[in-house]
Amino acid sequence: MLHGALAAAVTPLLDGGEDVDQAAVAPYVDFLAGAGLDGIFALGTTGEGILLSAEERRAVAARFVEAAEGRLAVAVHCGAQTTGETVALCAHAAELGADAVAVIGPPYYELDDDALLAHFSAAADACSPLPFYVYEFSARAGYAVPVNVLERLRERALNFAGLKVSDSPLEHFEPYLIEGLDVFVGPESLIGAGLARGAAGAVSGLAAAFPEAVAELVKTGDTEIAERVTALRDSLQRFPFNAAAKAALVRRGVPVREDVRAPLRLLTSTERIEVENAVDSWLESRGAMA
Repeated sequence: MLHGALAAAVTPLLDGGEDVDQAAVAPYVDFLAGAGLDGIFALGTTGEGILLSAEERRAVAARFVEAAEGRLAVAVHCGAQTTGETVALCAHAAELGADAVAVIGPPYYELDDDALLAHFSAAADACSPLPFYVYEFSARAGYAVPVNVLERLRERALNFAGLKVSDSPLEHFEPYLIEGLDVFVGPESLIGAGLARGAAGAVSGLAAAFPEAVAELVKTGDTEIAERVTALRDSLQRFPFNAAAKAALVRRGVPVREDVRAPLRLLTSTERIEVENAVDSWLESRGAMA
């Protein structure tokens, strides 16, 4: 079962984002493992999973599981446009030895409760008995998963363990704090409030490049750290976040390239300088606190 602080990891790419940089996964996982995290959430929004082919997603999932070597739990995001592809990815993640599977609702079509329930049930069955999590992110799926669908899913899928919830503000997040389900906070600005209300941990895009910041916040719940983490996220959120996270990793000396998969774009030179300045300021503040 997942717990604590997880990084919503980037997916290393090369050749202008056209190919997966499999060789970069292991040193990247080493960087994350050395920062006090409890796990990795692979191929989610920060990981550009929805932009990769099914074959690429299987290869990346395998590399993350292999590189983690039991040091970090690995949850694999397997949400896809169709139920068939989602089911196949879920089954593959279970075969790999991943620690959990997460699935976002399929984007584009307006699905009713019965359709969503059937989709999530099929995905959960495909990876059973591996813990299954619903990835609730209305801004990306185009809709919020109704709470009654989740209640019905509990009756059908014994391995339905919880959710990653990336909705904000707090009033949109709170309905998903369902007793008996482990909820992981997505928005960094809500980590403190979510943990105080019983969340099991956080799955953070910021932790992809600043893992120590989120690990410390989840472990301590300190309000001063929460403010610094929110400010750091805001400094990167002003730019295309996937590219900003990778630029931050490059600045930190992690062997991950800045390449992103189109239609995502790279940072401009001005944006890159601002991200590098944010990284330098963060590291300087950490040095001052040491």
